[in-house]
Amino acid sequence: MRIVALDIGGTLIKSGIIDNGELTLKIKTPANAHLGGPYIIETAKKIISGYRDFNGIGISTAGQVDSDQGLIRYANQNILDYTGMRIQEILQKEFNVPVAVENDVNAVAVGEAVYGAGLNEENKTFLCLTYGTGIGGAIVFNGEVFKGASFSAGEFGHIITHGSTDEKGYYEKYASVNTLIKNVLEVMPGLDSGKKIFAKIDNPAIKEIVDSWITEILYGLASLIHVFNPSLVILGGGVMQNNYIIKEIQERINNFIMPSFTDVKIIQAVLGNEAGLWGAAHLAGLKVSMV
Repeated sequence: MRIVALDIGGTLIKSGIIDNGELTLKIKTPANAHLGGPYIIETAKKIISGYRDFNGIGISTAGQVDSDQGLIRYANQNILDYTGMRIQEILQKEFNVPVAVENDVNAVAVGEAVYGAGLNEENKTFLCLTYGTGIGGAIVFNGEVFKGASFSAGEFGHIITHGSTDEKGYYEKYASVNTLIKNVLEVMPGLDSGKKIFAKIDNPAIKEIVDSWITEILYGLASLIHVFNPSLVILGGGVMQNNYIIKEIQERINNFIMPSFTDVKIIQAVLGNEAGLWGAAHLAGLKVSMV
C-alpha cells in the first residue's frame, strides 16, 4: 500500500510517500500561509500530483479538524480563510482515492503510538504535547485519539497556568518556544531560534532564562499529569529534541506532582518532525483498507 502523506503547517508543507513501512521521496514546500487556505490547498494538489501510483492520501494539518468529514472547524490567523475548508472532499474529488484529514498534533500522537515512542506501551494510553509557536496536545486512550464533543480536545496550550485580573494566563503564553525566544532576545539580540539559544546554554544569563522557561513547561505538565494520570507523556516539536530540556524536565517533574503520580514516564518523541506524516499515512491506510 502506497500512501501520500502531507503535513501542512504555517511555514512548510512536508510531504512524502509511505510504502511498506518506509518513508521516501520527502519534500519540503513553502506553505505561504499568508496567501490563505485556498492557496495552500492548491499547493497541496500540486505536491500530490508529483507523486505516482498511490492508494490513499493522509493529511496532517494545523487547525481544529472534524476528522469524520475531513474539514477545518477552526483555524486562527496564521492561515487565513482556512476555517471551513473541506479538504477531504476537495482531494477525493481531485484524485479519486480515500483521504484522511487529522489535526497535526493528533497525527503526531497516532504516528508515535503506532510507530514511535508508544510502540511498546501495553495500554497505548498517553499524552502527547508539541512545543513551537504555540503548544499543541493530544490525548490517546487505548491507541485511539480522544477528540472530545466537537473534535477539539487536547488544546493544552489554553489551560491557564497563571491567574490574572486583566488577562488570561494561558500555558502557551509562558511555555511556547516563541516566548523563550522573545525572552532571550531581550538579553542577547541575535539568538532568534531554539538552535541558537541552546548553542549558548553555557552562558549563565541564557541558562537562567531557559531554566525559568522549563519551569513554566513543568507547571502545565504537572496539571495534565494530575488530571489524566498517564503512564507516558511524549514531548515533541523541534526544540524538544534538545537533551538538556528533557533531562531537566525528567529530573524536576517530581517536585511538582504528588508522590502517587511519579511513575509517569516523560520522553522525547521518537519520530521527530516526521511523526505527523506517519500518523496521517496510518489513518489514510485504515480508510484504504475499508474500501
